[in-house]
Amino acid sequence: MTRRQLWLRFITHLDLPLLLGIGLLMLVSLLVLYSADNAGWGRPLSQLLNIVVAFTCMWLIANLPLHYLMRTAVPIYALGMVLLIGVALFGEISHGARRWLNLGVITIQPSELMKIGIPLMMAWYFEKHEATLTLKNYFVATLLLLMPVALIVRQPDLGTAVLISASGFYVLFLAGLSWRVLGGVFVAALASVPVLWSMLHDYQRHRIEMLFDPSQDALGKGYHTIQATIAVGSGGILGKGYLNGTQTHLDFLPERTTDFIFAVYSEEFGLLGNLILLGIYMFVIGRGFIITANASTYFTRLMAGSITLTFATYAFVNMGMVSGILPVVGVPLPLVSYGGTSMLTLLLGFGMLMSIETHKKLVKT
Repeated sequence: MTRRQLWLRFITHLDLPLLLGIGLLMLVSLLVLYSADNAGWGRPLSQLLNIVVAFTCMWLIANLPLHYLMRTAVPIYALGMVLLIGVALFGEISHGARRWLNLGVITIQPSELMKIGIPLMMAWYFEKHEATLTLKNYFVATLLLLMPVALIVRQPDLGTAVLISASGFYVLFLAGLSWRVLGGVFVAALASVPVLWSMLHDYQRHRIEMLFDPSQDALGKGYHTIQATIAVGSGGILGKGYLNGTQTHLDFLPERTTDFIFAVYSEEFGLLGNLILLGIYMFVIGRGFIITANASTYFTRLMAGSITLTFATYAFVNMGMVSGILPVVGVPLPLVSYGGTSMLTLLLGFGMLMSIETHKKLVKT
């Protein structure tokens, strides 16, 4: 086999436009991490290793035929539920939360697995009942969503629970749940706000309160929001220049390599840089919607749509959190923030998108 044939075989099931957008976001990640780490190589090199591992997994998933993707739905969901129950019973407590499970060789956060497992399971369920969908099927699918979400809320990890709920909601929406039912759910959610508020932990209520007036606890709960908005605003139109962010390099900005990396980027590249970054995100999201529209089966359409909308939600929530228009919920900026688990989860989803695009069936016209 020639070198050209090997190369063609390697890229056959990679969607090149999507790969281009992902690659640009990863390049931004490495550049900004170098600055956020005070011109150190520790975080960028570690992130590069994360990228290599996650890219390998994405390539493997992209080469997996669609019927194999469907077969993995029930095992992944069942494994995720078992691990979440294991966290509730035997999980390690860190910073007041029980989110991690020590398996001896490795410590994992099972809620990350459910970011893929829940939409995969719900899409599989709707595919099985596509011909005879009734309100009962939507109810069962909602239960499939609420069971793991309840375990994640119990940890407590409200941010992850909300995002996973969003990914499941997108499957329900794309599966054709009527607007009348959606409207009823929205009204019921509004009516339950007082009850839900009383169920929140103190730190969760404080985070929401800080959204409206972070200055009331400027050195405590509101510190993250204040410093992030200062960094974003001080970037101006063109930014302070690469490696010249004062909020970053004078150590005012917390969690600058993870949840608040967008503040580092905004301070150094300004509004123009933000528009370019938003353009890259819109390109990736737009490509995801094109793959969704061209999907050949009900299952793949639901999966592709959910993966794309969930990715868009992650980006919106992180940027909104850093900009001070949403509460601080600990959501990383997708494909840019430092972190191996989130990188792996996201690229597994993109691997599924690529498989959906490159393995789609030819439809006779």
